This record gives sequence, C-alpha cells and structure tokens, in this order.
Amino acid sequence: MVKQLSHRVKRPGRLQGDPEVEIPVAEDLATVPGVPLNPADVAFYSREYPLETQAIEKSADRQWALANQSKDFDDFREGHDERMTPMYEAALGSGDVEPTGTPVPGEDLTDDIRRLAREMGFGEVGFTRYDRRYTFAGKKRWARYEHAICLAMEQDYVKTQSGPSPDSDIARFETYEIQQELCLKLCEYLRSRGYHGQVHDGSDCSGPYIPMFVAAGLGQLGANGQLLSPHFGSRSRLMLVTTDAPVTYDEPADYGIHKFCQECQVCVNRCPGRAIPRDKVWWRGVERNKLIYDRCRPVMVKYHGCAACMIVCPIQKYGMKPVMEHYVETGEVLGKGSDNLEGFSLKGKGYFASGELPQFDREFFEFPHGREEDWLFEKFKERLKTAGVPGEAELADFANEVMEVLEKGETTFDLA
Repeated sequence: MVKQLSHRVKRPGRLQGDPEVEIPVAEDLATVPGVPLNPADVAFYSREYPLETQAIEKSADRQWALANQSKDFDDFREGHDERMTPMYEAALGSGDVEPTGTPVPGEDLTDDIRRLAREMGFGEVGFTRYDRRYTFAGKKRWARYEHAICLAMEQDYVKTQSGPSPDSDIARFETYEIQQELCLKLCEYLRSRGYHGQVHDGSDCSGPYIPMFVAAGLGQLGANGQLLSPHFGSRSRLMLVTTDAPVTYDEPADYGIHKFCQECQVCVNRCPGRAIPRDKVWWRGVERNKLIYDRCRPVMVKYHGCAACMIVCPIQKYGMKPVMEHYVETGEVLGKGSDNLEGFSLKGKGYFASGELPQFDREFFEFPHGREEDWLFEKFKERLKTAGVPGEAELADFANEVMEVLEKGETTFDLA
C-alpha cells in the first residue's frame, strides 16, 4: 500500500564528498521536528530533580558489574583504559586551556568546524545551544561554554552485527578511543582560532547528549532509547565539544522516527530482557519509550553490553533512507519478521530466530540498587536482623567502607 508523502529531509552524504541524500517521510509518520516535549516540565525536573550520572546515582551496581561481566574482554579493556586515561584527564581540564590565536571580529566558524570534523571522520556534525537543563548535578559547575558541537562517529558495522560478543564490545571502545583523540584535536583548532573548547567525552558524560543531537537535526530518539541518525542509526558513539566560538545553530528535523518506532516495534519484541515498553509515556517532559533499567542492566553486564536493540533496528542495519522509502512504497517495515534482521545469539544460550527469546530466572535480574553507601547500609541492617549487634571491630570495618565510598563520591564531584 503506497503511502502519502508528507515531506523529505535532506542530509549530507555518509562520507565527506558523498552526494546529499533525501529521506522521504510518510504522512502518517509526520509529527514534530525533534521530539514532542513540554518545556515547562523539562525545566521543572531540571530545577527540582536534577539528573545525576549513573556512576553516582547507581554506584551500587558498578562493583557488581565488574565482578559479573564476561572475562574474555579483560585484556582489551585493560589496554583501552591505559590508552584512555591520559585523554580523559586532558578532556577534564580542556575547558581551562586558554586560546593561542586571536579571534577575527564578525567571523562565523560553523562551516570551518563542520568541514574539519567531517574530514576527521565524524559521520554526523551539528550545532546547537548547550542545554544545561540536561547537565548532571555534579557537572553543572564544570560545563563552561554555551555552544555545543555535536559529533557522532560510526562504529564498525561487521563487529557490531556480531554482537553481543567481544568483537562488538571492542567496536564500541575502539570508537571511543578514536573520537576522544579527535575531539581533543578539535579543541586545539578552536584555540588556534582564538576561542575555548571543552571536551564532553562519552564515558565521563556531563549529561545525556541525545537531546542536543536531536536539536541539531542529527536524528530522532528511537524506541530503544538511542539516537537514530540517517546513515547508521544507533551504531555510533556520541560526544560533545562546547565552545565560545561564534557558530550558527542547526534546526531539528522530523525524520518520522517518533511514529515509525511505534509501527516497527522490532526492538521491543526482540529485547532479551524485555526492557523496552511498547507504549510511550511522558517522562521528565519528553514523550518517549522509557526503558526499564532493572531489566536492561543485567543483560548488558553479562552479555558484552548486549545491544540487541541496536543490532535488530532496521534503521541501523539498512539505513534510514531505504527503510523510509520501503515504508512509503509498501506501508511495511523493511526486514521485520525475518531472521536477517531479527536473529541474534547469546553466548551459552544459543541462536534466537525471529519470534524466539531467551529465558532467564528471577535470580538473573537481582543486583544491587541505588548508591553504594545506601546499599552498604541495607546490607548492614540485614546483618543486624540476622546476627545482632556486631562487635567494635566489625563496626569499624563498616564505618571505613562507608567512608571510602563517600570519599569516592566527593572525588567525583570535585572533578565535576
């Protein structure tokens, strides 16, 4: 059934120098540019219930995750951490480094920055206001500059499609390494032109970046909670560089994704942990499919970051243009119901064709919740119930554990 056409979205080609692409959006998929949101609610939650990084807000499960994650990735991860540590430190202090050049009055650096970033290998580059409403509480004083350069780098297709696997994990971390170094170089360029640059990296995030990528027209929020961009869907890593350099902001676009995901539902049906709800809700002022963390986290930890929702997404696998063209021509979701799109394997569980999902027992989803200091206190209360009041030595050990956790938290805030 041929669909009526609402509009077309033009985007630069996948690689620097490639011709522009036009993405058709069917009339029944058209909503609003970007994402439906209520600005008053977004501002209220930001002010009264500010977001906080998972490293603090959900710190109780971090040690659990290290103990329970697959060990066949350890050698690469150790080398990755060694390579990344100096770049993390450089990013942390990047906003304080003074410019080396002199600004030219009246200049606009948008085209120069976009061209340089594309030449570096970034697949999507956009400009928007740095939206402090989404900044983590511990990063509010750290984030310095008002303009956000949104940078998405595609990760290796073949390795990604092998997931969940060591190779898919490597694809993710290799991409972070490449773009971290490039963002530091981009800041050097900004300084050479007389302006500041601050790297907001992909691991020590200053907040959720997707709202700004959407505002810059680089895609829309998918049902899987990830940015679905035109050329590689959610198969990318996102970073920001903020600056005081003069730039012109891009505009959000309606790619039809907001409604398409409700028609598609492949990630909803294929999520091993059943963590993606079918229906959208209003969450902190945004209409979205709100993922269920408690059902997602254990699968991610034990199966190499999982990413089944990325692997089975037709926008990621085939690209937005062919998927939307197919929908306009047929009214159907390209690949839906086929093993080519929906099949995946889990180590120790086997292969799951379309319509098949792994089974997990209740114990699989049990893990520590909340902040680490709160979790320690809960364990201490259980100890009181079962064994009575502990001796002085045990009390001292417990107090020392709590102090170590609190000091780690203070360090995190100081770095922020």
